[in-house]
Amino acid sequence: MPPFAAVLSVLGLVVALIAGVYAVPSATAPRGFESGPFLSGARPAEHAVSRYHVRWYTVSMVFLAFDMEMVFMFPWALVVASIGVKAVVEMFAFLALLLVGVLYAWREGVFRWA
Repeated sequence: MPPFAAVLSVLGLVVALIAGVYAVPSATAPRGFESGPFLSGARPAEHAVSRYHVRWYTVSMVFLAFDMEMVFMFPWALVVASIGVKAVVEMFAFLALLLVGVLYAWREGVFRWA
C-alpha cells in the first residue's frame, strides 16, 4: 500500500462526511409554507416585506432610550451610597437630558396615535 493511500482515504472520508452534513438536512427539510418562519405553516395574509408605519420606528427609539436608562440606573443604584452627591448630580443630569429627549419627541408627535 503506497504511503499516500492512507491520507487519501482519510481525506475522502472527511469529504464524504461534510457532503453528508449538507445533504441530510436538505433532504429532510419541509417544503413550501411549512418551512416559513411565522404562523406555523399557515398561509401569510400579507407579504413578508410589508412596511411598518414610520411612527413605530420613533416609538422604538423612545423605548430604547428608556431601556438604556435602566441599564445605567441599576449599577448606579448599587454605587450611589459609596460615591455620594456626585453620583446623584450626574444621574439627575442624565435624567434631565432624557427628559429633553422625551419633550422633543412629544413635541414632534411621537406619542400621538391618531
